[in-house]
Amino acid sequence: MEAEEPSMSPLNLVQNEPLLRVEHVTLAYKGERGIVRATEGVSFDVHRGDRFVLLGPSGCGKSTLLKAVGGFIAPQAGSLTLAGQAITRPGPDRIVVFQEFDQLPPWKTVRENVMFPMLAGGVKRKEADQRARHWLGKVGLARFVDAYPHTLSGGMKARVAIARALAMQPAILLMDEPFAALDALTRRSMQEALQALWEEIGFTMLFVTHSIEEALVVGNRILLLSPHPGRVRAELNSHQFSLASAGSAEFQAATQRIHDLLFGDVHAPLERALGGTDHAFDHHPNCR
Repeated sequence: MEAEEPSMSPLNLVQNEPLLRVEHVTLAYKGERGIVRATEGVSFDVHRGDRFVLLGPSGCGKSTLLKAVGGFIAPQAGSLTLAGQAITRPGPDRIVVFQEFDQLPPWKTVRENVMFPMLAGGVKRKEADQRARHWLGKVGLARFVDAYPHTLSGGMKARVAIARALAMQPAILLMDEPFAALDALTRRSMQEALQALWEEIGFTMLFVTHSIEEALVVGNRILLLSPHPGRVRAELNSHQFSLASAGSAEFQAATQRIHDLLFGDVHAPLERALGGTDHAFDHHPNCR
């Protein structure tokens, strides 16, 4: 008799209520020359199943926002809630995938690396092993469960990091420019793998990038943040784009339009929407 497959549902919520709510959040941190304001009055909602992207230039506070959602930084002003509960510290309902994948302990196998945070969180070894194998299979690494990190390519290490995060069954997956260190071909392959995984499972994701093209192919909703300090410039839908449409005229036009919104005249009218639809741009209450 086959063992039952472990439950992989992140969190059951009322669909109409946002999973994550960020309201008027101002963040600051201590820099070499004193206190640096990273963001100012940022608000957005992430619903269950969203692929929500924070997009903006370096220094706009997008990674700092992700850390605040993770519970690592407390806001100077505003609030962050997950499923109606205030975010005050890190928790297993929010798992972060970072840029660097060499954080995998080299003395542990791929399977042991995926199991480690589950065991640390109190999951029984048998269940942790079952979950690890399940998610490694989902990311295409079933044949590498007993391999060591030094034998893996950058893309394979990225897959291990994603499997390790999803095995924790978080309510929301936080991804901080996870493919930035990869070469162009591997990066595209990982974007395809992430999209396929989302289509199969439907997890919720908050994704940080400074690449307009990556934001369009990875996200179904994008929040544009101004240069330092980060303020909301626009919020838009991008579900109509994918890697398959990356070379199209519509995709190129959308890329240019986002560039203009990020770096051009922020008071210019939004006369054309992405993809030619009237609702591609959502007028955000905090746009400046």
